[in-house]
Amino acid sequence: MATVDRWLLPDGIEEVLPPEAARIEAARRQVLDLFQRWGYEFVVTPHIEYLESLLTGAGQDLDLRTFKVTDPLSGRQMGFRADITPQVARIDAHTMRREGPSRLCYAGSVLHAQPRALTTSRSPIQLGAELYGDASPASDIEVISLLVETLELAAVPDVHMDLGHVGIYRGLARAAGLSGEAEQQLFDALQRKAMDEIESLTAALPAGLGSMLRSLAELCGGREVLDLAQAVLVEAPDAVHAALDELVAIADALELRYPELPLYFDLGELRGYNYHTGVVFAAFVPGEGGAIAQGGRYDDTGAVFGRARPATGFSTDLKTLVTLGDMRVDEALSGVWAPDNHDLYLWQAVRRLRGEGERVVQALPGQSEADAREAGCDRLLTLRDGRWQVAPLAS
Repeated sequence: MATVDRWLLPDGIEEVLPPEAARIEAARRQVLDLFQRWGYEFVVTPHIEYLESLLTGAGQDLDLRTFKVTDPLSGRQMGFRADITPQVARIDAHTMRREGPSRLCYAGSVLHAQPRALTTSRSPIQLGAELYGDASPASDIEVISLLVETLELAAVPDVHMDLGHVGIYRGLARAAGLSGEAEQQLFDALQRKAMDEIESLTAALPAGLGSMLRSLAELCGGREVLDLAQAVLVEAPDAVHAALDELVAIADALELRYPELPLYFDLGELRGYNYHTGVVFAAFVPGEGGAIAQGGRYDDTGAVFGRARPATGFSTDLKTLVTLGDMRVDEALSGVWAPDNHDLYLWQAVRRLRGEGERVVQALPGQSEADAREAGCDRLLTLRDGRWQVAPLAS
């Protein structure tokens, strides 16, 4: 009979041990407190639900990353959540049904059947914030600003922000009358900046539209890109100019609020094109192959849940923030060691200390003061003059 390593975990699935787990939990609380100060309300979504809900709207791109099972009660297919955003969209559209703007946030583990990249976890802790009910650039500015503040709180160094707008390509493709397949082929070529393919795919288009579509692959760089785009795309449809105006308004606000934050614009970058409807953004740091946080506008996703709503938001992996950042978390050795003694007065002293917020660990049979430091204690309860008192632990 073959030997089974019962301790072995699947690739990309990891356990988190102390003290790292304590750092992650402390970071989670600090970030959720930040979200609360901005007016975002915390929601908890189910780990598993019917596929029709999970893979609808913003979830369509999640099919390959979703673990699927059959519900023994109903016989229907269910999925373990690979992204919390579609679930929150359902809560806003169907469960809460508010008329005005709604700000929601979340933090929870997700599970990926396929990792985003070879080196990424398949069990990240997704952290995010979503703003529903407002279609103006003010909402996009707010969620991007909240993302910046989150990264600052986590003390992630050397962050730069990439911004784009899917409405620019979508407006040009629509004006050019591209079929679904041709639009997707050109989209794929733009993502790879494959100039020969882009040239071939646009050769038969009207000269002006073909030239504007080809220009998207090269409209990338600093703030000057937006000025160049307004000149290059001057003959574009009104929808394209509206998208550019939104991007300019967002850039102006971010430059005013965060003058030290490097902004990079790429009008051919169309991440999440199948469900995003407006501005898209992502945060990067040197040395990391992919984005450490991303988001964008995804209007009308709630329509499949009974109510179309403007929507914008972002998400990130809490474990990545803790790994890359230097968030202030108190990891100092601190705690009171109580001896293995069932004296009532000792018990009352332990309860009083815990009630005051102290961490108190009581020895189990066979343990002594020698075990105190391994339990994370730097003081001990000792009986002096008939009273249990806290004293420093001898080195």
